[in-house]
This record gives sequence, C-alpha cells and structure tokens, in this order.
Amino acid sequence: MSARLLLAGLLVCGAASAASTETTPATLVLSGADLHTVSHGIIERGEILVIGGRIAALGARIEAPADAVRIDLSGKRIYPGLIAANSVLGISEISAVRATNDMSESGAIAPEVRADAAVNPDTELWPVARANGVLTALVTPRAGRDGVLAGRSALMQPDGWTAEQMTVAPAIAMNLFWPTSRTPAWMPQAARDRADEALRVKRDALALAMRDARAYAAAHAAGALPVEDLRWEAMLPVLRREQLLLIHADTAVQIREALAFAEHENLRIAIVGGTDAWRFAATLAAREVPVILGSAHNLPLRRWEAHDTVYASAGILAAAGVRIAIANDGDSMSSANERNLAYQAASYAAHGLGAEAALRAITLGPAEILGVSARLGSLDVGKDATLFVTDGDVLDARTSVRRAWINGREIDLASRHTRLYEKYQRKYRGEPSE
Repeated sequence: MSARLLLAGLLVCGAASAASTETTPATLVLSGADLHTVSHGIIERGEILVIGGRIAALGARIEAPADAVRIDLSGKRIYPGLIAANSVLGISEISAVRATNDMSESGAIAPEVRADAAVNPDTELWPVARANGVLTALVTPRAGRDGVLAGRSALMQPDGWTAEQMTVAPAIAMNLFWPTSRTPAWMPQAARDRADEALRVKRDALALAMRDARAYAAAHAAGALPVEDLRWEAMLPVLRREQLLLIHADTAVQIREALAFAEHENLRIAIVGGTDAWRFAATLAAREVPVILGSAHNLPLRRWEAHDTVYASAGILAAAGVRIAIANDGDSMSSANERNLAYQAASYAAHGLGAEAALRAITLGPAEILGVSARLGSLDVGKDATLFVTDGDVLDARTSVRRAWINGREIDLASRHTRLYEKYQRKYRGEPSE
C-alpha cells in the first residue's frame, strides 16, 4: 500500500471515530441500583431513563419506551459524575518534564489566556481520573513565577477527540493568584528584601491592570475604542460581574486582602485553596463568597496548629453557611492524583463535614459555584446523563467504579493503570509478553 493510500485510510478511520463521539446515544434504562441523587436523597433499587444524553425520568419505577436498552445494575450504586473544581488535567503531564507542562504564561498579567486552547486530548491522566468517577474538571491556567492574572478556566470532560469536543463551557472563570511573600523570619535579610520587592511589583502590576481594564471598559461602553485589546476584552465579563473571579489565596493575610479587593472593585469572587478560610467563615457567609478548598492532605500552615486544622476546615465553613467545593491543589503534582478526589472529600467528611455534605462538595457544590448546576452535579430530570456506577460507597477507597456514562454515552474505563495490571497478570500466569 502506498503512503498516500495509507494516510487516506487513517484519515477516514479517524474521521469515523471522531464522528462517533457526536452520535446520539441510545435510549437507556439503568435499573436496580441505588440512586444517590445528591439533590434529593437516595432512591433504593431505582431506575433512570436516559434519552438523547439527558436524564428523562428517574424513580422507583418509570415508564420507558419499548425500544429502550435496559441495563440491570442490581446491587450497585449510581452517582452523578464527580467534578474536579481546580485541576491542570490536560495541561500538565509529567511534573518533572518541563516540555509536558503548558499551564502558565510568562508575565504578570495574562487575562486573555484560555486553558482549553492548551489542553492535550491524548493525556494519559484523564483516563486515570475518569476511571474513578471524575467525569468533569475545571482546567485552570496557573500563574508563573511573576504571574498574577493567569487567564480563564474551562470546564471540560474526558470524552472527545479534540479539546473542542471535550469542552463543556470555555472561559467559565477568570483566575487571580493573590500576591504573597510568606518569607519566614529565619531567612537572610537580603532574601526577604528580594521577596518583598517581588511582592510590590506584583501588587503594582495588579493595580495597573485593574485601572487599565476599567478605562478600557469605559471606552468600550462609549464606543470610543480605536482597536480591540484581547487582554481587556477578557476582563469585561469580570468587571460586569457576569463572570466569576477565582482568587487563589491560602493564608489569612491573602484572604483578608482578597476580600477587601473584591469589595473595592465590586467583583463576584470565590476563594480557591482557602487553607485559612475557616478563620473568616462568618464573613464569607455574610458576603456569599464560596470557597473551593484544596487538598485535605496538607499540613497546617503553622507549627502550633492542631494536626486536624486542615481536615476540620470544611466542616467549620459548612456549619457557618459558606458554599463549599472540595478539590485538589491544582498544581502539576496534583494532576496525577485527581483520581483521589473522592478520598479528599472523605477526609473532610471524617472531621466534621459528614458524608452527605462531602459528596455534595464534589458534585452539586462545584456545579453551583461554577454556574452549571442546571446541567451537572446531581441526578435530576433534564440534567446531562453524566454518571457512574460503583460497587460500594464512592468515598470508600475499597470501592471500584464499574461503568460510566458522559452525556449518555458509555465511556471506556481502561487506563495505563489497567493496562499495566493486565500486563503483569499475564506475566504471573506465565503467559508470553506482547
């Protein structure tokens, strides 16, 4: 076969495969499993009717079309797909290999950046995460060494040949990494001075950016723009309070300054990370500022704090009425561990949050904060049929995910983990290697 014919054949096959991700899913009835709806309790041994990729009905018994494909899931549980609300899936592959990390731009101010434009659909980390129920992720650009305004996050799902097919909502939120120095007293004075100078430069850059963005918005409203500027065009929805500003802040000083900044600029914000957010629980609740908590598996920020300070923070925030979501830390080291999202929630659950609230914080909670709760986050009529089946409690590490659907299409749960498992099973059985 000539190279030209081979290439043509590959293109045809590729086109057919790509087109298959866009086909209308079959009408399904998932029956016999306990339905953990998140929004309205548990329906024991219930049924879900899926038509056109959406949940058309659910309950103890439902009326289904005669041509519906019925799948018996007796003894199992069905959950809505988990949402990783702070991730770098697809923009960071191997943290130690710089060429595989495309998650930050140089410079302090880059609001025009869109994470979805950089996502690698062929990443090995998406299949690993989705095999444990993470079916949606907020892919977030990070701030570089000098970065402050890092750009816009995209809500994406691991189903599609291209980033466009994987995208649920592009440019869904802007990201601001609040400047901090956090230099300990034992550091040499010269190093502390350099850190303070770097902090001043970042704060000045942010102040200038906000001034320029406001001036651009005023000129835009007056129809007096000589030329379009992509940086400030990206800021317009934030300034109008149409788009959420995610402020990444952990320490008490950062959070206090971030709250003052948001009030002064009249912005709609959420705190991301929020290690010290529990200290401001009453203020956050009163101002209706949600918090996307980072990993529970971190040490307290201060040597004198109790060992469970981080674990207990989610329960304190929830008790005060703060809307919360639970996520990983969203750095390159976390991308390979997005599969552990449910266990982050379990750690918070065991220290005051409770299992029901913990499950909500990785499903409906982030969906509400990100403004997509009409489509995702719970098992409800009209929502996307993005869900998965387990053989036990999703917060229990002994549980396995058995099947999963995204928008009504069943997805393959194979990953490099399962491939390695199968490979070495052949070895121990004495079978020849492939």
